[in-house]
Amino acid sequence: MESTSLRERQKERRRARIYAVAIDMFKQGGFQTTTATDIARASNVSRGTFFNYYPYKEAVLLDYGSEVFEGLRLHAEQQLAAGTAPMTVLQDVWMRLAEQNMLERDLIPPLAYEVLNPDPERARTAYRALPLGKVIEMILRPMQHSGQLRADLSLSRMSNLIADTYLMIALRWSAYGSDRSLKEEMRLTLAFLMDGVLRR
Repeated sequence: MESTSLRERQKERRRARIYAVAIDMFKQGGFQTTTATDIARASNVSRGTFFNYYPYKEAVLLDYGSEVFEGLRLHAEQQLAAGTAPMTVLQDVWMRLAEQNMLERDLIPPLAYEVLNPDPERARTAYRALPLGKVIEMILRPMQHSGQLRADLSLSRMSNLIADTYLMIALRWSAYGSDRSLKEEMRLTLAFLMDGVLRR
């Protein structure tokens, strides 16, 4: 029992090391130019060991994205519990995510492409790892309960439409640039989207 526990802890530490090294290499040298072999070598593991923990390079990014969204979810929960208006919480979360994406511009395209991956299993894995729609749904739920949102669309559909739009705008901004910052692009986008879901 103890040896099993020790092995599990060793595996967790090895995975954490591979993850930390990979993310640092992605940020320093770029995602596209960093290979699984590079990550394995820098982590002092074999290439096969890397793939035991991460079946493809993009899976490391999904762990990273999952961490980011978990942080946003916890922040939103705290703000709502403190009595902050849902619309203010949504704007804050939206801007925090845009700021993070501005700092790590090169990581947006591979994350976005993973959500759109033609392999259905990989796309589902990415969708589960990056639950922006679920975070938005949690924030908007009090507005739905108070009758502020339109009733002809489900809360889930509205939340997913808002989340999907964020992803597409961020991808376009990252890949093609803009004369506006991502935060400004997202501020305008959110105002436009909320105009479409608020009850008239």
